[in-house]
Amino acid sequence: MSSAASHTDSTISVAVLPERDQYITAALDDADATQTDLDAARVLIWLGGAAGFPDLPDTVEWVALKTAGIEEFVAAGVLDDKRVWTNASGFYAENVAEHALALLLAGLRQINTSVRWGWDKDHIDPAVRTLRGATVAIIGAGGIARSLIPRLKACGASVLAVNHSGREVDGAERTLPSSRMDEVWSSCDHVVLAAPSTPETHHLINGKVLAQLPSHAWVVNIARGPLVDQQALYWALKGHEIAGAALDVTDPEPPARNDPLWSLSNVIITPHIANPSSGLTRELAPWIAENIRRFRAGDDLVSTVAAGRDY
Repeated sequence: MSSAASHTDSTISVAVLPERDQYITAALDDADATQTDLDAARVLIWLGGAAGFPDLPDTVEWVALKTAGIEEFVAAGVLDDKRVWTNASGFYAENVAEHALALLLAGLRQINTSVRWGWDKDHIDPAVRTLRGATVAIIGAGGIARSLIPRLKACGASVLAVNHSGREVDGAERTLPSSRMDEVWSSCDHVVLAAPSTPETHHLINGKVLAQLPSHAWVVNIARGPLVDQQALYWALKGHEIAGAALDVTDPEPPARNDPLWSLSNVIITPHIANPSSGLTRELAPWIAENIRRFRAGDDLVSTVAAGRDY
């Protein structure tokens, strides 16, 4: 079927599972939709993970997943071609972009080392850097990049965007397709990872890449942990091949207590809070309401995904 509802019935029955949520309920009320059990639903809003995903009756025409990254659903074989599927790609972009900028600035301005060492001015002062005049490469230039670019430019940085197609990204000084990734590392000062986790992006940041980055580079990962080879990252950081790394995601999550990354002062690790789980449905709700309206009208939905995609 197409990426929109096949008819324009004004009554939209929606199941919210595995449990109801106050923000999603308010969004459904706003969109004049009715919550119901799964057996009577045309729409399923699934707020859980791939584990425990229910068998779907044929009456379900659209499934809305709460996350942008859906690799666990793909791996579990959940997606099918019998109905429309949407993820949350771009829905949390403002939150994540804000966190990415905070991580990068914290590293460049040596906030992390100041917290760790206190008033050690002789050691900390020479390591402080600025974003002014820097080139930041954003790998995976989608919704997060579109939110991050104006923030970076406001700090005086320019952006090298990398996406799959190489199609020009608004606000970027330069855009490259992922097929030309090898050109990126020597052309940038810092790297922000915002790409999905796929077989092609596994260990995108590895020993070879880290050796090509300038010694003042910071690597920021607000995407997925497997994009970075953490063992290679550890040795690059320990040997001061790059200046630092700021990770909101790791592989595995959380890192083991004895993970050597914890011992390094040029690493910032935050506990996967770029888009806080505690506020996730609050951010998701307006998009659900918009897609309900589109579904009722028979229009294309926002952020549709196909069964054969990795993300």
